[in-house]
Amino acid sequence: MKKFKFKIHGNKYDVEVINVEDNIAEIEVNGTTYTVEVDKDLKPVKTPKMVRSMAVPSTETAKTQQKTSNPAAPKGVGTIKSPLPGVILNVLAKEGQPVKIGDRILVLEAMKMENNIEADKEGIIKSIKVKAGDSVLEGDLLVEIGRD
Repeated sequence: MKKFKFKIHGNKYDVEVINVEDNIAEIEVNGTTYTVEVDKDLKPVKTPKMVRSMAVPSTETAKTQQKTSNPAAPKGVGTIKSPLPGVILNVLAKEGQPVKIGDRILVLEAMKMENNIEADKEGIIKSIKVKAGDSVLEGDLLVEIGRD
């Protein structure tokens, strides 16, 4: 949690607060763990932890990795994933609409900035997985583009 360095009567102490529940704290002093009672009630900060597998946006590939499709997969089908966590402000395209490379499909607000999400391939929008007001995380599927 937090680390502190103390100097008491010339002796140095490295202290780490490991865990705090109610008024009982688990601390480590110079490598030795102690359980101590704190006189006043402590209110631990409860930050929610989101557990999620690593998501890679469709725009990121290794320079040595060539973009190829599975021979059994339908040709010209692709997905657009969210490059950043944020909120969908506006969906500019509709399902069944033809798009060209660079056409704006939707607007994503991330870090107080509006980001245009554009088509990275030519085709027809098969499905739009989000609507205005939806919160998305990095790597979430936004749009599927395909061919007839």
